[in-house]
Parts: sequence; structure tokens; C-alpha cells
Amino acid sequence: IKRKKNLLLIQLGLLIVGMLVIFFTYMNNEKEGVLNIIPPQNKEKIINQLSNNNKSSDVFYNIEYSGIDLSGNRYKLKSEEAVNNKDFKDIVDMKNVNAIFYFKDDTILKIKSSFGAYNNKTLDMKFRGDVEADYVNSKLYSEEAEYLNSKSYLTISNQVKLVDSKGTMYADKLFFDIESKKLNISSLKNGKINANINLNEKRF
Repeated sequence: IKRKKNLLLIQLGLLIVGMLVIFFTYMNNEKEGVLNIIPPQNKEKIINQLSNNNKSSDVFYNIEYSGIDLSGNRYKLKSEEAVNNKDFKDIVDMKNVNAIFYFKDDTILKIKSSFGAYNNKTLDMKFRGDVEADYVNSKLYSEEAEYLNSKSYLTISNQVKLVDSKGTMYADKLFFDIESKKLNISSLKNGKINANINLNEKRF
């Protein structure tokens, strides 16, 4: 009788082990089956979307801002891609930027750059990378430009090149006073040159 009991216990133990093996094997196969339902390319897309959702910013495409600055000049600011950082809600970082200023004397200033930033509270603008400006018959090239709405001022800096009908000029910085339409030039040679140019004469 004791031998039969031991045999029964061994058989019962083997049965339990077998059931556990079958159970865990089934569970693993079910999980793999669920994972295999999603194609690999879709898995990667989902992972990227989840990763982007965890970032502290929102991305927008083909946005446009328009308004009037403190000097009464109208402007339009366009960007192919913009990122609004949740930590700095007033600042919008942009890519492929185009800005147009419509002055009260009916002249137009166009600025474009690879990157930029816009403060939608102060209306200040920054332009970076391959900056190009076009005003009447003059063209300007640089790597950086900044428009300060509170001071009605446009600063152009970093590898500044000015081209108009009278020739080509290089400078450290150009300070464009939008209100008075005058340009102060910081020269690459011999320190600073303070030059006041009347922009109403259809030139920078």
C-alpha cells in the first residue's frame, strides 16, 4: 500500500509539472502572437510616436504670424516647421523662416533664414543660418539677425555682406533703425565706422 501511495504521489507530481509546462508555453506563444500581429515598420512608428509624446514640446507645420509692431508697421512671419517649448511658452523655435515687413512709407523688407525664434509676447524675432534680407534694390547676407520690437531695431551680425548698385561692403554688424530708417555700420577694419545712410533714397 505504501508503495502504491508513493507511485501515486510521483504520478501526481509529474502531472502538475506537465500542466505547468503546457501553461507557460501557451502564455509565451500568445504573447509572441500578439507582438507579431504588428508589422516591424509599424512598431518603429509607434515607438517614435510614444517617444515624441514624452517630449516637452509641440510641433506645428506651415504656421504664420501677422500683426503690427510698435512703430505701426505691418509684418508677416512664416515658418515651415515650428516647435513650442512648454517650459518657455512665449518662445517659438522655427525652421525655414520667411518674414516680411511692410513699412509706412510703402517700402518692403524681406528676411529669410534657415532657423529662427519668435517671442509671441514681445513680438521680437531672431534669424539664424543663411540669413538673406532684401530691401528695395539692396541685398544683405549674414548668419544672424535680430529684430527688437520694443526698440524698433534690426541688428544684423556675423559675416555681414551688403550688396547694392554702388558695390559690395563687408561689416561686423549693421544696426538698422526702423523708425528713422538709418543704418549704423560696425566695420571689419579700423574699428567702428558710424555711417548714417538715408534709406529713403532706395538703398540700405
